[in-house]
Amino acid sequence: MSDTKTLYTANVHVTGAREGHARSDDGRLDIRLSTPGGPGAGTNPEQLFAAGWSACFEGAMGLAAKAKGVTLPETLAIDAKVELRHGDDGFSLAARLTVHVPGLAEELARQIIEAAHRTCPYSRAIKGNIDAIVTLA
Repeated sequence: MSDTKTLYTANVHVTGAREGHARSDDGRLDIRLSTPGGPGAGTNPEQLFAAGWSACFEGAMGLAAKAKGVTLPETLAIDAKVELRHGDDGFSLAARLTVHVPGLAEELARQIIEAAHRTCPYSRAIKGNIDAIVTLA
């Protein structure tokens, strides 16, 4: 029997696929969707994934830093790139996080980033499933 406890469940209703609409049951997310690179005014799943992974990753970095007794700089930033690819085997994703940790010693920053990559739920979900790279800027 698992001792896993659900901490949060996101409930989102989507209609219209990539040219549609997404709305969460609590109303906090209410957005139009558009095909990447297309003429629509909405966002796309790749942008949403980039935002979600980088926000989660920064939170994981905070926990890793706290465990080391380190305070992360307020200027910490993450640039996320998520690519939608198409090849002989169909569609796939590739993702990259570039982490900016100004003022923190490089080796310490790398240790925190590595710990975050091991514990971030998004990083764990994509491990071995897509090309994913996390680097220190």
